[in-house]
Amino acid sequence: MRFLSSHDEIFLLAIINLGDNAYGVTIRREVSRATGEEWSIGAIYDPLYRLESKGLIHSFLADSTPERGGRSKRMYGIRPEGYKALVAHKQVRDRLWRGVGRAVAEPK
Repeated sequence: MRFLSSHDEIFLLAIINLGDNAYGVTIRREVSRATGEEWSIGAIYDPLYRLESKGLIHSFLADSTPERGGRSKRMYGIRPEGYKALVAHKQVRDRLWRGVGRAVAEPK
């Protein structure tokens, strides 16, 4: 099983939530909204490169647009391995959180 960091989880979920609109600016916006912290555009690319090198996401250049001065957007999508890693990660978290619930209900 591949373990994910909290950042990995956040970025994978942001990409899933954005669907066909997952590119640098929208991912940054989604991650900032979800975490309540402002992320610089540069700070999001390291996690994206890492996830791609692990084979959990893929990226491709979209068609260029006149609005972007003829430049292309780098779009991101999740691979089946990314979905599997998220499911396994959630199962581990759920098991651990069940234990926290018992500990909170039964203070020492």
